[in-house]
Amino acid sequence: MEIKNKYNMTIDENIFVAKRNIVDYIWKSANLEGIVVTYSQTEVILDGLAVNGMRINDINAIVNLKHAWQFTIENIDYPLDFRYLSQINKLVGEYNIVPLAGILRTSDVSMGGTDWKPEVPNKEEIEKHMNEISKIENATDRALTMMLYLMRTQPFYDGNKRTAMMVGNQIMIQNGVGIISIPIKHQEKFRDMLIKFYETNDMSGIKSFIYDYCIDGIQFPKENNES
Repeated sequence: MEIKNKYNMTIDENIFVAKRNIVDYIWKSANLEGIVVTYSQTEVILDGLAVNGMRINDINAIVNLKHAWQFTIENIDYPLDFRYLSQINKLVGEYNIVPLAGILRTSDVSMGGTDWKPEVPNKEEIEKHMNEISKIENATDRALTMMLYLMRTQPFYDGNKRTAMMVGNQIMIQNGVGIISIPIKHQEKFRDMLIKFYETNDMSGIKSFIYDYCIDGIQFPKENNES
């Protein structure tokens, strides 16, 4: 499948989209992580208020996503390297949500839903692959490939999906090509396809799925410069 950009925005337009829909994106991300929260509850939490009956760890995880989004938007031109990757993982892992947040994993981890286990990561190898992916010409393809590579590599002890999606969205926003966000109704299918990708290292199916159903944006009208 040839990936083409679905949206053609300026960076400022893409940042506008991100800010306008940030509650929605965080609500979807939280549910993808198994946090049972409604859109309105997410909005309340992001406004700095408590939600009765919710675990403090779940509330903190949602607040962390807000901080990660803020950092990404405020540092949209930050070089995409392992240092940036670590900073995003630190942000999604604040308040002890992620053990050893921002620290490269040095032991095995188990993956839910499969017996497959990722290799213990190597920083130099990760940087090498990130540099190679950064050469992909099409921005949407580059963002999806980077996100999926990092999800499967599992550089950190936890929070890897959240970290990888933020990195993918940095690339998307930098190039004005939209936002990656997994709709609630597609999350079960996404999880199933992600496990298959983990086991096979074939990202073609899940990449096509994300492209078709999980990219958000606005087709802003362009100025007509014709006289």
